[in-house]
Amino acid sequence: MSILQAVRGTRDLLPPETGLWNHIESTARRVFEAYSFGEIRTPIFEDTQLFSRGVGEETDIVSKEMYTFTPEARVQGESAQSLTLRPENTAGVVRAYIEHQLGETGQLQKLYYIGPQFRRERPQKGRYRQFFQIGAEVIGPPSAGSESPLRDAEVLEMLATLLGELGITGWKLLLNSVGSATDRPRYVQTLRAALEPVVGTMCEDCQRRAQTNPLRVLDCKHPEDQPIIAQLPRIWDSLDEGSKEHFAAVCTALDACGVPYEHDHRLVRGLDYYTRTTFEFVSGDGGLGTQNALLGGGRYDGLSEAIGGPKAPGIGFAMGEDRLVLILEAQAKHGSRLAAAYVAPLGERMNAAALVLAKELRATGLRIELGDGSFRLKKSFEAANKVAGNIVIMGEDESASGILTVKHFATGEQFKVPRNRLGEKLAATSN
Repeated sequence: MSILQAVRGTRDLLPPETGLWNHIESTARRVFEAYSFGEIRTPIFEDTQLFSRGVGEETDIVSKEMYTFTPEARVQGESAQSLTLRPENTAGVVRAYIEHQLGETGQLQKLYYIGPQFRRERPQKGRYRQFFQIGAEVIGPPSAGSESPLRDAEVLEMLATLLGELGITGWKLLLNSVGSATDRPRYVQTLRAALEPVVGTMCEDCQRRAQTNPLRVLDCKHPEDQPIIAQLPRIWDSLDEGSKEHFAAVCTALDACGVPYEHDHRLVRGLDYYTRTTFEFVSGDGGLGTQNALLGGGRYDGLSEAIGGPKAPGIGFAMGEDRLVLILEAQAKHGSRLAAAYVAPLGERMNAAALVLAKELRATGLRIELGDGSFRLKKSFEAANKVAGNIVIMGEDESASGILTVKHFATGEQFKVPRNRLGEKLAATSN
């Protein structure tokens, strides 16, 4: 019988790697809460129409990558409904905003999420078919200031702060505007006309996108197509004055708070709901290969109306947690997550006493491993050296005297510590 394995494009996350994942998520939660964001958790699958209407029928996500199914209607009175595992979460958050009438509060809704998404695309480094995203959305009625360029700048400044808190260096912020709901269609027509005489010489993807979603041609990475793309019209020339003023205000606010950026005229992002500000943070410090985007997002002022809701301008982003893990591993910004100490009982009769000591130390907030008295002392030292920074010996003498013997592996130093000061000493040697 063959051994069952994880499905292609998925994988198991195991310790100690999951410690790094938890670190990323706890850091994100702490930063988001400092900016007054609250967590939202939406269903893992949605009505397929949410993505076809919200993300766009002709996008690669909807046309090629979604996991869609129609379960048999077995419950009386329930009709068959096409369902899709969520390929992204912005549409789901906006759906929840509409369904729960959050706009009626008259306040901005600042929401973040952490969870899995699903796309059927070719697995590669940092890209899986079940992948994990951390994202946030700022959405609300225009009367709450949801259209303000200050909202855009605040989100971008928050992201710069988050990357700094995670210890990610060498990033670059790419910034552009795709204009208003009238600017973008006008540019698409201009782009179609410019592509018509040259697209036949471009790659197969570009030839298809020129018909279905011309903006995605600008994302092409084929080297032979780059000279052609460099000569295509820029979207900036199709923007009205309002869109240009909005973009200038975002840049002014970023300059004021010291967030560096580059204006990238080719950054349009492929989802239909984007308007005005679009952005990407890219890594320049290894770990991701040629696919170097850390995160991306933009403004989506018409998405709510597209899926049947009220006018509710918004801006948001999503970052691939899988990619953050890769870049942190490449930059060695994470610790080994060793336990502070390994408590080694000398003989099985000391097992209970060792368990009590481990309980006391854990109550102080320390990470503690517990050995077993059946181990010989040499084996306890070998086991401890793999998982902890120190070994604490618990024998009959130590139990009676209250003086514990400790060895610190990094320096080889061995010392004795009163039991009531052991937690303090271990905490100091773990820092």
